[in-house]
Amino acid sequence: MSIRRLPEHLINRIAAGEVVERPASALKELVENSIDAGATRIAVSLVAGGVERIEVSDDGCGMTPEEMALACERHATSKLPDDDIDSVATLGFRGEAIPSIASVARVTLESRPRGSDGWVRTIDNGVLAREGPAALPPGTRVVVDGLFARVPARRKFLRSTRSEYAACLDVVRRLAMARPDVAFTLEHDGRRALAATQAEGRPGRVALLTDRALAENSVAVDLEREGVVLGGVAGLPTFHRGVADHQYLFVNGRPVKDRLLIGAIRGAYAEMMPRDRHAVVALFLDVPPDQVDVNVHPAKTEVRFRDPAMIRGMIVSGIRRALDGAGHRVAHRPAEDALAMWRSEPVAAVERQEMIWAAAPLPTISVADRRPSFNAPPPQARAEPAWAPPPERADHPLGVARGQVAKTYIVAEAEDGLVIVDQHAAHERLVLERMRRALAGGQVASQALLIPEVVELDEPACDRLEARIAELAELGLELERFGPRAILVRATPALLGSGDPAGLVTDLADELAAFDQALSLRERLDAVAGTMACHGSVRAGRVLSVAEMNALLREMEVTPHSGQCNHGRPTWVKLAHGDIEKLFGRK
Repeated sequence: MSIRRLPEHLINRIAAGEVVERPASALKELVENSIDAGATRIAVSLVAGGVERIEVSDDGCGMTPEEMALACERHATSKLPDDDIDSVATLGFRGEAIPSIASVARVTLESRPRGSDGWVRTIDNGVLAREGPAALPPGTRVVVDGLFARVPARRKFLRSTRSEYAACLDVVRRLAMARPDVAFTLEHDGRRALAATQAEGRPGRVALLTDRALAENSVAVDLEREGVVLGGVAGLPTFHRGVADHQYLFVNGRPVKDRLLIGAIRGAYAEMMPRDRHAVVALFLDVPPDQVDVNVHPAKTEVRFRDPAMIRGMIVSGIRRALDGAGHRVAHRPAEDALAMWRSEPVAAVERQEMIWAAAPLPTISVADRRPSFNAPPPQARAEPAWAPPPERADHPLGVARGQVAKTYIVAEAEDGLVIVDQHAAHERLVLERMRRALAGGQVASQALLIPEVVELDEPACDRLEARIAELAELGLELERFGPRAILVRATPALLGSGDPAGLVTDLADELAAFDQALSLRERLDAVAGTMACHGSVRAGRVLSVAEMNALLREMEVTPHSGQCNHGRPTWVKLAHGDIEKLFGRK
């Protein structure tokens, strides 16, 4: 077969395949054009998820008839004032969006610069259909009708209307988050789905577009290093989601989905969040143009950094520093379903149970017979007299200990409500942070066992531990190989006490098997130290004195990340006075 030049219409359709995968792809290109045109208000209207119609209107700079004609040609752009493609400061720059979309749909382009007349130009699947004067306010309006209507092979691979609309909504949400200085509206099939004004500011805009509760359950991220600026909002570790859809990343105002950045976020929240949960974050990186390549992906959703290690370290440091400043904060409001469990009707519940027993048939117990007897075991709760006057509640965010429930939970009274603390989870975090501080100061102190303990494991587990003996010694754990299938424990970290050396070593062997041998323990400090801290913490079921309870509360208030344990679960919850009043029908 001889080599030949492809016809223009086929070239445009091939380009459309790279730029326009679905309605959301076309919408992204059009909204980015509006932003680059200096718009302060952008209105989007969709019909049938954008498959039947996409309309984008803005109040940007507008175009003259001559510029509109050029905009409909491939590789024509106003976004590269010179030939320096490495210094791109706009969202789009290739000049392919309008001609690519117009090759697979009917596109009506209307525009009017300020102080000039308006003009309209319609291109129907690559063919100029009409052009002439148009009446419209300053700005630009683009209407895309029947995307892929004449390309059935492409149209049949589109998803359902609901799926296509969800993708379009995500595009607008990300672009609106990137530019809080621009007002956005989105309508779908005549229904208003999104409205963002210029008054929210970045934190308010992020909360509006993700979860309004994020505003009170997040911290601000702000860090600058080597000309790179990192800003944004990071949710508290206890404010998490089951999927990573609530992670928004922006580089120079451009929404991206970059593996490096996603991995950095995961690293920043390591040991503070369950492994199957995901943080809620919106991070904005401002990088010098010569330090990032934005042209490595046709849709510009991926970027390449000149110094990826520095960027990753900056994200981890920025998020961790912000979370350190959060102290003992936690997403503390109890879930609605948890509150609902408090709202019970004892008599009605018993009557329902009696009906079940009768239907079984089983012997029934009357309500009167269910009153506690003198022979019944006492309830699992305790309090003791305070020999010293209790401290004032107003001085302490986590309140003053009033008792212990089920030998597991500390009940404290704060100025603004009732605080319930999981004593094991809280102490686990405190021990971990102490170990971190000790390691930062040089080496964790160890405590020799009176009689070394032999721990039997399989041979691969012993090999893993033996290979890390020197590193584990820095963490205060002194081990020695004791035959093919055993490890001798000579000392444990002093912070943990003697505890359960066998359980600790067994869990550490499993932890070492979970990550690559190329990584050092210092790189995996959070996981390894977290495992150690768990073994050295106050266990559920241990009776604490009032003084011990208050000491635990005070240390939590001054310890970073004490709002969540090493596995990401909350260490305390608060029932505000309003929540308690609701439980008793006072509100």
